[in-house]
Formats: sequence, C-alpha cells, structure tokens
Amino acid sequence: MRPTCRQPPAQQPPAPRTARARSLLLAALLAGGLAACGGATRNATVYQSEDFAADETFSRLFDASAEATCEAARRALLSQGYLLTAVKPDAVSASKNFQPQADVHVQIVFNVVCTSEAGHEELATAYVSAIEDRYTLKKNPNSASVGVAAIGSLSIPLGANEDSLVKVASETIPAGPFYDRFFALMHRNLAQQAGGR
Repeated sequence: MRPTCRQPPAQQPPAPRTARARSLLLAALLAGGLAACGGATRNATVYQSEDFAADETFSRLFDASAEATCEAARRALLSQGYLLTAVKPDAVSASKNFQPQADVHVQIVFNVVCTSEAGHEELATAYVSAIEDRYTLKKNPNSASVGVAAIGSLSIPLGANEDSLVKVASETIPAGPFYDRFFALMHRNLAQQAGGR
C-alpha cells in the first residue's frame, strides 16, 4: 500500500491582520471612488461653467467704425510681435511663438472680429479670444536596417535623434488683465488714428 501524501492545511492569517487588510482595502476603494467622482465633477464643470452671461468678458465697445476698430487691433498685434495670419476689414487673426523652457514651445493664436452696432456706424464692438497651444519636444531615435546575407536584415539604432513637437494642451485664455491690456492698446491706437486725421 502506497503512502498517501497529505498537504498541510492552509494557514489562515491572524484575525487582526485580516481585519487590518480589510480596512486598508475598504479605504483604498473609498479613495478611488472619491477620486473618480471628483474627476467626473471636474469634467462636467468644463461646460457647466459656460453661463453665457451678457457681459463684456471677451468684448469691448469702441467709438469707431468696425473697419477702424479692426485696424487698431491689427496695429496692436503687430506692435507686440504677432505674425498676421488673416486680415479682413472686419476680422484679424495673428499668432506668436514662445519658448519658456528648452523643451517646451507655446503658441498664442489671437482672433479679433469687429462688428458695427445697429444704427450707429461709428460704434463697433471688438470680440477677442486667444488660444494658448502648448507643445513639448519628443525625441524619436533613428535606426537603420543593414542586410546580412546569412541572417537577413538587422536594425541598428543610430546615435542621432529626430526631434518633433507634440501638442500636449490647448486652452482659450480666460478673460482678465491679458485682454484688458490688449483693449487699452487698441484704445490708444484709435486715439492716434483719430488725431492723425
């Protein structure tokens, strides 16, 4: 008769350790759930914060025609180093590049639309928005294939890297001192244009 091998019974962890493990697991689940809820709330507030209030957040009223107002905007952008990308009598678009860090590139794209007020040709509203695009430098190592008759082709990494910019963020700049400074410069340009007539 062959002897039978019996496995020893599985040892249960002590009760305090099991209770501690349960409480740690419960705490981790609660933290994960709260984090998930917080993430959902943050995502929801992106569009829920759009209240479409009737204020001058991204606009200003000027004592000038729409064409003169957009000309003042064009001069303001040019004086600050922006490159014009589109110019119309009632609209201007421009962009400017920044490099705050060695591997970070930022571009601001400015859009201005000028409209005359109904019944008042010498009153115009300038609507302005600026988008900040952020790019980071991504290094792509180069490799070359070498054919060897016995074993086929080998891919050999080269020392050089091919760098490329990858967009990592894009956001409309919120209203505040940034736009206030731009509108103030437009006012000065309009005053100069009026004084030169």
